[in-house]
Amino acid sequence: MRLTVVGCSGSGPGPDSPASCYLVEHEDYALLLDLGNGAFGALLALADPARLDTVYLSHLHADHCLDVAPFIVWHRYSGRSKGTPMPLYAPMGAERRLALAYDADGGPIEDVFDVLAIGAGEFDLGPFQVETARTAHPEECYAVRLTAGGRSLVYTGDTGPCPEVVALAAGADVLLAEAAHPEGPGLPRDLHLTGREAGQHAAEAGVGRLLLTHVPAWVDAATQLAAAREAFPSAELVRPGAVYEI
Repeated sequence: MRLTVVGCSGSGPGPDSPASCYLVEHEDYALLLDLGNGAFGALLALADPARLDTVYLSHLHADHCLDVAPFIVWHRYSGRSKGTPMPLYAPMGAERRLALAYDADGGPIEDVFDVLAIGAGEFDLGPFQVETARTAHPEECYAVRLTAGGRSLVYTGDTGPCPEVVALAAGADVLLAEAAHPEGPGLPRDLHLTGREAGQHAAEAGVGRLLLTHVPAWVDAATQLAAAREAFPSAELVRPGAVYEI
């Protein structure tokens, strides 16, 4: 399994990275996890969108789904798409939300995407065994575990401290975890993890590797990493364009 970071900036694009977007490949299958604002242009530099088999949106906040809009433009007008709808997995209501992101009239998008509603559960997707869990986040959001070839990757999406995410990640080879909140008093509940909490989740789950992502442009990433390493000493901070073999 191969993970390529397309975008990793939290809560919106930053000066050095688009918002959340990750390409996961195994054998000849290509799955895109999230497609946040600014990510589609970066994706063009890393992979041909025509190679994609499926899009999985953890939730419908703009920094995780808004670049579905330029994807629709590319699919309809570039002359390079396969010409058939692509499966898109997302929480209930995604089709309407994404149609409005593309067009104020909310016209149909079924020529581009076959939108499939997700919930907590398990299903097969190409070569992947997929397991999802509801996270602690105001918008309905599902962390996802992908298993293929005897290896496993868990992506948190957005979440506050969440035992369901720890259970989903138990024994995973890699945990790709958000770390958006800086330490401090008065943090909103059930919204995001601090760096320390991301490290604690990884340690409790017994994962092999922790990759930190979704740090907003206004939060110091080095501080988030240092806090995570207090609980998980080998934690790493992702960067756009980085490739990880899992």
